[in-house]
Amino acid sequence: MAHRRARLTVYGRQLLVERIVVEGMTIALAAEMAGVSRQTATKWVRRFEREGPAGLEDRSSRPHRSPRRLGREVVAAILAARHETRYGPHRLAAMLGLPRSTIGDVLARSGLSRLRDLDRSTGVPIRYVRERPGELLHIDVKKLGRIPDGGGHRVRGRAGTARSRAGYDHLHSAIDDHSRVAYTEVHPDELGTTCAAFLRRAATWFASQGVRIERVMTDNARNYVTSRAFHAVLAESGIVHKRTRRYRPETNGKVERFHGTLLREWAYVRPYDSNRQRLEVLPDFIDDYNHVRPHSALGGASPMTVLRNNVSGNHS
Repeated sequence: MAHRRARLTVYGRQLLVERIVVEGMTIALAAEMAGVSRQTATKWVRRFEREGPAGLEDRSSRPHRSPRRLGREVVAAILAARHETRYGPHRLAAMLGLPRSTIGDVLARSGLSRLRDLDRSTGVPIRYVRERPGELLHIDVKKLGRIPDGGGHRVRGRAGTARSRAGYDHLHSAIDDHSRVAYTEVHPDELGTTCAAFLRRAATWFASQGVRIERVMTDNARNYVTSRAFHAVLAESGIVHKRTRRYRPETNGKVERFHGTLLREWAYVRPYDSNRQRLEVLPDFIDDYNHVRPHSALGGASPMTVLRNNVSGNHS
């Protein structure tokens, strides 16, 4: 996957090469339309000529050789010492004769950098999952720029696209903590009344799946915390409201992660000619995410499979 500030996605490279190779556009003009340098455009054209379409795919930035990379035995020794002593990088450095920064990097990559995240007896990272569907529902809103008719800069190039004034869509999403089943709606705003109506429909939809929502977790935005309409829906549905710790967005990390998946695999996965075209694809994506797409945190199972296997006795 391209890094966050990359000018060209895979489809952008394909469009760039097509303009030069097929349409006969000059490299300088095509590069200007794509917002990249002539050298970059030339690089992708040459790679396409050598390797075909496969040459335009993303590649790992990892070097071919890493002669100074830590050996597996050293990494194993660091992790073993961490599990046995529970010491931090400073004390482990003196014990193992290695730099503190090296030990800190190894612990961070292995998810062992914080003692509070480790099981006291085994030292294995703890990943919190609620025991049953509906016990906790994560809710959040993702703001997403609309695509103007005719396509945005991903289709027309930055130089050929005026600044869009199409506004924003607001993706309201609810994720079941236990099963990761997702429910998403698109609205023009994130007002308290909109969030309240979304919560009511989300609870109704989960009820149709045999799940009663017991708790809802949100951030500390006013549309959740001070909205009378939102709290009225909570009261009438018998739902307990939990709020994330301040300045700790990771507390609501499951829905944050889902929104990241939405951006990568739906919103920006390919160029769209209009905002309507992108929104028409969303229901199919959500259906695939819930029923088909394997989830690594669920042992490769789909969210709906986990929900149906664990929903017994949760619906009243």
